[in-house]
This record gives sequence, structure tokens and C-alpha cells, in this order.
Amino acid sequence: MLIVQKFGGSSLADIERLRRAAGICMDALRMEHRLVVVVSASGDSTDELLELARQISPRPSPRELDALMATGEQRSAALMAMQLESMGAKARSFTGWQAGLLTSAKNGAAKIELIAPERVSAALEQGCAAVVAGFQGISPAGDVTTLGRGGSDTTAVALAAALKADRCEIYTDVDGIYTADPRLVTGARRLREVDFRDMLALAQNGSQVLHPESVRLAMANDVEISLLSSFESGAGSRVCFLPDGDRPPIAGVTRSQEEGTITVVGKAADAGTLSRLVLLLGRAGVPVLSGTVGAGQVSVRVAPAQLLPSLELIHAELMK
Repeated sequence: MLIVQKFGGSSLADIERLRRAAGICMDALRMEHRLVVVVSASGDSTDELLELARQISPRPSPRELDALMATGEQRSAALMAMQLESMGAKARSFTGWQAGLLTSAKNGAAKIELIAPERVSAALEQGCAAVVAGFQGISPAGDVTTLGRGGSDTTAVALAAALKADRCEIYTDVDGIYTADPRLVTGARRLREVDFRDMLALAQNGSQVLHPESVRLAMANDVEISLLSSFESGAGSRVCFLPDGDRPPIAGVTRSQEEGTITVVGKAADAGTLSRLVLLLGRAGVPVLSGTVGAGQVSVRVAPAQLLPSLELIHAELMK
């Protein structure tokens, strides 16, 4: 069985966490699975690199900024390979371009256009775990590119599709996908399964559990994603195609701090839902500044000070 596992920055924030993540990898290797590990930059290192660049120039060259930002994931990949080898596994690290991720030329927000993972496949055939730096690739001109924040999720899904992996597992600091951010909303519930369409709407409207591009890519290639915790065992959440009869009427509620919006996602989210939200918030003394209805999603915009109380109120009403 071929498994792709991705570990986010919080899962690699220090050596102890790196060892914990490597232990999860070793569990798969002991079961004689072939393994591709995709890693993000550790902890806050991406922000630290960005701050270094800004100390030199308020507007650094996009080309050079991508070359700098890609180093965080490269460091994580080398360290993970070293850690796996210290635990008795054979491992080989790869940058994004060594792994064959060919992208568009847009620095800071490149799109994966082609994957030629011959070196990764060769490492797997030689019995090595292939550790790939996420978030990066190479442009047609041969320049280093990055995929935008959260791009390591996209790297993992893209490799899973190209290699025809049996499983794609995303490890993070939460134990699954919830009906709302459990750090903000009382009573948020973990979802055992989430339909691709609902997950994409949540990701596009403020949920930071999965990168929107990774969900789009998973939909296009029918790559099921398991979202799991690096810090505790559990079933996590599965993102996949669900028959409409198995989709909940409302899958979740999320918010965008930048847009000042709260979005309700689910097959039953419609104009009637928007009217219900306006009445609910009005009774609580919260003016709705605007509202929109899309396919399977409804959004309302409120004043910034009312955003979190409104999120809590809407979740309590709709997820009874």
C-alpha cells in the first residue's frame, strides 16, 4: 500500500514534535507500506523568513522571496529524513523541483501544472521513504516557485494523485474537521465525513483546516483525504464524495476575519437560510450589513466586533 502523509508546521515546531511525527511515519513503514512524507516549514519559520526579507527591503523581488521562502520546507524535509534514518528507516529528502512539481511562473501563488515524480518513484522502489518539501515547485524558466500559504496540502494531494496512492493523510494540530472552529465556538462537533463540495466551500470562506486548492485538486482526481491529529490517536475526519442523501443539511459554519463574513455551508443552505439568519441576528441586536446566497452556501456580513458572537449564535441555532 502506498500512503502519502503530510505534516503541518505545528506538527514539526520543535525536535520533540518532529520525532512524534516521525513515529507516525514509522508505524506505516513497520506495516511495510510504501511512504511519501510531505512536510511544511516548522513552527513560525515562514513568518520569520518573511520578516527577515522585509528588514532588507519593504518590497523584495518576488523571485528572490520565493527562493528564500522555500528554504523552510527544505530544512524540514532534510531533518525528517535524518530522523527517520536515526530510527532505522531508509529515507531520502527531495525539494519540490527534485520531486518533479512543475508549476506556473506566478511567484508566491504558483499553480501545479505537471508532476513528473520519477525520482520519488525510484526512491520508493529502493525501499526508501520519500520526504518531499511541500509548498514549492519549479517554473518553466527553471526558477523556484511557491504555492501560497497552505500549499503543502496541495503538494500532498498532487503527489497522491500522480502516484495513485491508496491513502492521503493530512496531520495537523486538530483531530478532524468540525462544524465550526472548536477554539472559537462552544459545542462544535467533529464530522466523521465531509463531502468535497462542503469542504471546498468551508475552505474558501475562512476555514483554515485545508487549503482550498488542495480540496479542488482532490475533487478533480477523487483523492480521499483523511485529516488526523499529530498529537493524539483517533479516527479524524474523511473528505470524499458523498451521495446527497448522506450529506447533512448543514455541514458547518465558518468565518472570514478579513471579509467580516460568516458563512453557512451545506446542501440546505439557501435563500430561506439567509432570511433565517437575518431574523436571528436582528433579534440579537446585530445588524446584517449584507448577505449573499451561492450554491450550498449562505454568507452574512456583520461589523467586526460582532463577528465572533454572531458565529457562536448562528452555530447554536443551526447545529442543534
